[in-house]
Amino acid sequence: MTKKKKEDLVTNLSESFKNANAMIVCDYRGLSVKKLESLRRDSKQADIQVRVIKNKLANIALKQAGYLPSELKDTNIYIWSNDQISLAKVVCKFQEANNENFKVKFGYFDGEIVDSKHIESVSKLPSRDELIGMLLSVWTAPARYFVTGLDNLRKQKEEQGA
Repeated sequence: MTKKKKEDLVTNLSESFKNANAMIVCDYRGLSVKKLESLRRDSKQADIQVRVIKNKLANIALKQAGYLPSELKDTNIYIWSNDQISLAKVVCKFQEANNENFKVKFGYFDGEIVDSKHIESVSKLPSRDELIGMLLSVWTAPARYFVTGLDNLRKQKEEQGA
């Protein structure tokens, strides 16, 4: 890769990292290409980006994006998104299926470094859509109870009149 291509790559990665709210760094040593492609496919559906990047280039891009410095060693795959919960769910689900060859090292959530336990706990939270559904259920509950009460009152009046 030429120096110009590396500079362009770092610039593009840096911009992409700045726009992301969450990033997870994983070790993928021993993972087959077929399984790596399944991770990419699952990630693409959830608007998550997956990329294998040389550690030196990743360090430069992370530094330019304003992330805290971290020590990057061995084989790393970088997975990032704007939605922390969906990112954590996809990564943890993939880790469960490929536990021997895929390990979560650490992540960045809102610019802070988090460990694998934190990422796992975030993956157990309800998704954004599930939270919106819960909120709508709570908001519509008073109206549902009012309608149910009116219906019961109507039935009671009909029984008394009959």
